[in-house]
Amino acid sequence: MKKKQYVVIGLGRFGSSVAKTLYTLGKDVLVIDLDETSIQEISHHVTHAIQMDATDEKSLRSVGIGNFDVAIVATGSSMQSSIMVTILLKELGIKYIVVKAQNSLHAKVLNKIGADRVVLPERDMGTRVAYNLISTSILDHIELSPEYSIIEIISPEKWHGKTLGELDIRSNYGINIMAIKRDNIVTMSPSADEQIEPNDTLIIIGGSNELSIIQTLT
Repeated sequence: MKKKQYVVIGLGRFGSSVAKTLYTLGKDVLVIDLDETSIQEISHHVTHAIQMDATDEKSLRSVGIGNFDVAIVATGSSMQSSIMVTILLKELGIKYIVVKAQNSLHAKVLNKIGADRVVLPERDMGTRVAYNLISTSILDHIELSPEYSIIEIISPEKWHGKTLGELDIRSNYGINIMAIKRDNIVTMSPSADEQIEPNDTLIIIGGSNELSIIQTLT
């Protein structure tokens, strides 16, 4: 199976956070920014880093932008540039485009021109967006610290029909299941006798490395 490729355009706090998180999770990540210093600073934390003007169609074509699966447009305060870049990416064949909006009006415009997802940074942290992008089974991700996070995830198939006691989650995976959501009913601190069923939503807390392993099960 071909590895998904991601391009992040714009290296402010949000864009850098998305790019570094995706790369940490083992993804191929190209970053583009006009600022040479920003490119140099992130170059060791991503697959490729290129200094160029993302509003220039020839430049985008020169890096084979149409071959990328997902684009995250996180340009600075210029609404015009993010709109222009989004239009170009759509025309050049990017399959899924996430764009950072400055405000609700900007978000409406981005939705109108075909952005697949619009993010308001005060609502969506970069790390959360990155986790959502790599797995449809991850419903939410909240970073508590650089080492620990909470994720909300659809139950892995290999756990179906087994109790928490049988799975021995803490010993085998180094995580804790805080709650199970089933048919709109939430069971907090589930007991060892609780059986995992298909379509259960699990709320899990654990270290970043341990949670990365859990993602491979889904």
